[in-house]
Amino acid sequence: MSASPRTEMKTATFFLLPTTTQSDTDLQLALVCQLATERYRLGQSLFVCVADQEQGWRLDEMLWQQDADSFVPHSLSDEPTAHQAPVEIGTGLPRRNRQLLINLSPLAPAFAGRFAEVVDFVPTDDSLKQLARERYKQYRAAGFTLQTQAAPSAAEAQAIDRPETD
Repeated sequence: MSASPRTEMKTATFFLLPTTTQSDTDLQLALVCQLATERYRLGQSLFVCVADQEQGWRLDEMLWQQDADSFVPHSLSDEPTAHQAPVEIGTGLPRRNRQLLINLSPLAPAFAGRFAEVVDFVPTDDSLKQLARERYKQYRAAGFTLQTQAAPSAAEAQAIDRPETD
């Protein structure tokens, strides 16, 4: 008798961005840095699907600027080391299989179904909220279990693993 295929539960979490003085994009990038740090420490690999190359460069720079104790090995998809880095940043297919997809693109990536877990964001801007609703529907149609939760505050996202000072 052959073993039945194991069905992996796929989940997609949408973080609801708060209204702040910080732009949605800046807040998203800070949250991605926080998530990348947390997941790297848990031994997980992830792919960040960015909206465009410029956003990828910004995220790359933000990850390099984190404190030394929060360093996350990462690489842009077009760099030769992308397949080795636990965190890959790109606009297309990842160079290797990863556990988590963090989506910053306005559309749901066609390859999202390859991941066990997706993290996405619901911005405060109404037109961008509508795009998030469309992504939500696409993930649901792809068989993801969906959940929404409040995003950490901007202060929490910017204080990624930084020691408190007196």
